[in-house]
Amino acid sequence: MKTLSAILFVLLFQTTFTFSQQKTEIYIIGNIHDSVPNYHPQILFNILDKVKPDIILHEVDSKGMEEYIKEANPKGNEIKASNQYVQKYPNTKRLPFDFEGRNQYRKDLGMVPTDNLTFRLIDKLYKEEKLSPTESKIYEEFSQLTNRLMKIAEGPPEQFNNSKTDKIAKERQTAQYHRGLLKIVNQRTEFKENYVTKPNQETISYQDGYALMCDFWDTRNKTMAKNIFDIANTHKGQTIVVLTGFLHRYYLIEQLKKLNKGSYTIKEFYQL
Repeated sequence: MKTLSAILFVLLFQTTFTFSQQKTEIYIIGNIHDSVPNYHPQILFNILDKVKPDIILHEVDSKGMEEYIKEANPKGNEIKASNQYVQKYPNTKRLPFDFEGRNQYRKDLGMVPTDNLTFRLIDKLYKEEKLSPTESKIYEEFSQLTNRLMKIAEGPPEQFNNSKTDKIAKERQTAQYHRGLLKIVNQRTEFKENYVTKPNQETISYQDGYALMCDFWDTRNKTMAKNIFDIANTHKGQTIVVLTGFLHRYYLIEQLKKLNKGSYTIKEFYQL
């Protein structure tokens, strides 16, 4: 009897030890949100079905997640593929990982709509040949990066989920939020003299609103990465798929690598 108890204890210990040693796997899948011929819900579902995640993380906050799941006729690639996957694997968990209150926060501080209005004004000044040669070059380089990514996004998902595309995405987003366009906005009076009214009826200039949006790009991505990190630590030994816009992918991977203390591995869906 003692021998049998000893054997059972050893087997239980080995099973527990093996599970505790199994690293969490994280797959960051960069997406095109809207359905297009080369990337639609069925393609994403097939990827999910190959990876077989225990948890799917969506680029929404908690309120958005509730609305996301309850939506009668969802249109986005991520939610449609996710719904199909959960129908096949009902025990799958779905969780939000975005900055909490993201949309309202941007509106309240005036980042929205100053970000889009700022971009439109830059484009208008460029087309009217009112930008300086240096400013025009900045905008042209930014546009070239954008066009390169748009071309890449016409291919299969492997094409916009790799380190080479991540590098181009980082260059493009850096040009938008940290140097290029921000430099134009900071040195031209047009962006100081145009205003929008925030929900609290205070006004904010295009320049100030755009600066806030630039800062928020970092804040949001770092928050999303920390949320993924926390979820991974709470669900050790499980397979997690993160569904995000592919322009966020490079930032999330960089941050998750910095946060990682050896408790998880980051993988590509096509390397299984």
